[in-house]
Amino acid sequence: MSDGENDDGAGEAADESVVRRDRFSGGPARSFLSSLGDDERIFEADLAVDRAHVVMLAEQGIVDPDTTGEVLTALDDVEAAGHADLPDGEDVHEAIESAVIDRVGPDGGKMHTARSRNDEVAACIRYRLRADLLELIETTVEAREQLLGVAREHTETVMPGYTHLQPAQPTTVAHWIASYEQALQRDTARLLDAYERVNQNPLGSAAFAGTPFDVDRERTAELLGFDSVLENSMDASATRDFLVETTSAVATLATDLSGLAEDVVVMASKGHVELSDDYASTSSIMPQKKNPDTMELVRGRTGDATAGLSGLLTNLKGQPRAYNRDLQRAGRHAWDAIDSVTESVAVATGAVATADWPAEILEDAAADGFATATGVADLLAMAGVPFRTAHEVVAEAASEVDETDADAPDYETISAVAEDVLGDPLSKYVDRSAVEAALDPAESVATRDSQGGPAPAAVETQVSAAEDTLAADRETLSTRREVVESANDRLQTEVGRYV
Repeated sequence: MSDGENDDGAGEAADESVVRRDRFSGGPARSFLSSLGDDERIFEADLAVDRAHVVMLAEQGIVDPDTTGEVLTALDDVEAAGHADLPDGEDVHEAIESAVIDRVGPDGGKMHTARSRNDEVAACIRYRLRADLLELIETTVEAREQLLGVAREHTETVMPGYTHLQPAQPTTVAHWIASYEQALQRDTARLLDAYERVNQNPLGSAAFAGTPFDVDRERTAELLGFDSVLENSMDASATRDFLVETTSAVATLATDLSGLAEDVVVMASKGHVELSDDYASTSSIMPQKKNPDTMELVRGRTGDATAGLSGLLTNLKGQPRAYNRDLQRAGRHAWDAIDSVTESVAVATGAVATADWPAEILEDAAADGFATATGVADLLAMAGVPFRTAHEVVAEAASEVDETDADAPDYETISAVAEDVLGDPLSKYVDRSAVEAALDPAESVATRDSQGGPAPAAVETQVSAAEDTLAADRETLSTRREVVESANDRLQTEVGRYV
């Protein structure tokens, strides 16, 4: 978003640039400097910021009520005409001001009294980014609700768990899904935290050194729904760290989604999950194929967010205080990231929520690679065998079946190895029935009932706690939206006093 410096005061005639004046209004670099096309995103935000600023100027006696009414009426006309009807300009801020002057005459330039485009664009970016953040937070909250719903349905659906993509231990579909809900829970917290620092008012800081006019920055904050005022005028106009914080949180969310997508892609390749046709496609020449394309794109879109963060940090890293034109290129990195990832959240969780989880296939696969080995070792350790010795027994038993087609050693094999390693029959330590239960994936999962574990009761506790956090986040989101809506109503009421 463009934002060249501009002195406080009235604009010029409509046939000249209201910012650059005739000397700087032409030349081959004009289109290079312009961000008017990109600025469509903050068109509505700029109108809101203009209205709040003009109302404040009137309330402070800086602009007379009649001129205030004319400017506010002109802003209504500009809004009705839309961004596409704006005159050529260096950016949306200049174009709107020019459009107002076209309608009102030179007094229209009074709308820019006591501000610079530096604090104006900072306010517009924050105003629009706030809306985008609320949308992403709401999408993420809804995604968590979907995941928890699936988890509740599958607390007893056993599935294989992996480390290094190798069969590791049995778990459940619910435990796996709840692990991603926990990640999205933290992502929500990061986004809400970023929102607090986005929703601050820079307006009234002017170029960076404040203004001699008796402005009321608290009042514009109130009219725009900002929670607070940025204290230092140089920091308020110059900083874009709120963009970095937001884009970083978005990139972290994208990375979590990428892990979810990768898991689903791998599971689909093994027949451990079948995506709904709504979230899959087929090959152009191999009609038997069903490809998890949506999840591959979720995985691929992570690059949009990480590239955005990298681009933003690179843009900001060498800039001195207070304003530099480099900032015109900063916002696009955050917009691209947040747009891409908001879609990814909805698609990734929709794919999981509508997928089919073949219980029998999953339970059979949960026994692959002697995945219950740790359970047998734990059983021996509970009977008093040092865990490392128990580990040795199970490891040797596993090696006995390496050259066979069996997924796991049977009781007799484990018993023979145990007697060799321990010097006593296995029955001295554990009952046969206990060992055979430990070898069963479902029974193995059921024993892992420690806090956070995959046993059905443990997962139900996790899901219940997650639902409580979800409800709290919904309430926080609702409160944030109510503040914004109340401010919008308040601004409309105050505008109505003059129009």
